[in-house]
Amino acid sequence: MIQDLPPLAILFEKGPAIFAFDFGRYLVAAGVTSAIVWGLRRSSLAARKIQAREATAADRRREVLQSLQTVGVYLFVSLFIVWGVDSGVLHRFDGSRGLLGDMALLAAIIVAHDAYFYWVHRAMHHPRLFKTFHRAHHRSVTPTPWAAYSFAIPEAFVMIAFVPIWLFFVATPAWVMFLWINFQIVRNAMGHAGFELHPRWWLATPLTRWINTTTHHDLHHSGGFNRNYGLYFTWWDKWMGSEHPHYAERFHTVVSRAPVREIAEPQAGGEMTETMSLRSVQPSRS
Repeated sequence: MIQDLPPLAILFEKGPAIFAFDFGRYLVAAGVTSAIVWGLRRSSLAARKIQAREATAADRRREVLQSLQTVGVYLFVSLFIVWGVDSGVLHRFDGSRGLLGDMALLAAIIVAHDAYFYWVHRAMHHPRLFKTFHRAHHRSVTPTPWAAYSFAIPEAFVMIAFVPIWLFFVATPAWVMFLWINFQIVRNAMGHAGFELHPRWWLATPLTRWINTTTHHDLHHSGGFNRNYGLYFTWWDKWMGSEHPHYAERFHTVVSRAPVREIAEPQAGGEMTETMSLRSVQPSRS
């Protein structure tokens, strides 16, 4: 009976491992990023916190629970991805194209995913789609790394849909897919860190200024709802005129704040209690 339903058979055979791997990498990426931010906020760099508002314990709990729900959706879709690969509908490639070939393919999937993310993300902001698809994610006005997978069920399906679409067209070595999905979750956690992790010269050089910073995505949550749709890069936002007009200014404000000398514990749901002026951590109005 089970063998007559391949996705169900895959669920019993590989489901627990798939779920543990996907939820595990989310926990590692979000947990490590949170730990880094926790440490930096107790250093002289504490003023790099982007917003004055503090995420509450309830915010984090909601983000984790919604992310757990997202992993459940990813598990469901993964059953059909595995079935598609086994049946030949999706490409299987167990070898390697050589180091240079594999790295070129990794770069290609990152660029393709960034384009996919920009356009589906922007579409989900349409008034007719927003409530169903994307409102749950935007409940995180002051996001934390735990918001990386904090999606409503319909949005989770949209996010995972990139994988079977890519594998339908491109035979990709398993280790390249492994590198990409881990790169993706790390960058996602960084984008929701609420703390600028990039050096102050990031926007001053053409080698890095086209790569998103934490401030770029934080503005999307806190002050630029219809701006800054990109995931890894800023080029789609620049080309389509959707980059926040004060992004560079806000980034430079955050990274140029004076070092903090004395640190007190932040108050959940309220403002920071550092001995410096709160005006130095309050973002300017858009």
